[in-house]
Amino acid sequence: MRIELDDEGDILLEPDVLARKLSLKPEALRRKMRLGLVTSLVENGEGEHAGLRRITVRCGAHSWQAILDTGGHVLDEPG
Repeated sequence: MRIELDDEGDILLEPDVLARKLSLKPEALRRKMRLGLVTSLVENGEGEHAGLRRITVRCGAHSWQAILDTGGHVLDEPG
């Protein structure tokens, strides 16, 4: 899986793919996003993890996390 990065290096996620990762229907995810109930956190790796990013997306009791390389390729999806 590859995640798109925009010109500034920000992470762009397809809502339908993210909905599957969060075990939600796409319509439910869009509604929750409009209500501000979806949060995300991007952490940049340091030391031996320099160049990697960890993204965490939460929506209520559901969450998804991925480790990305510099090209936006998902290296791991820790449980």
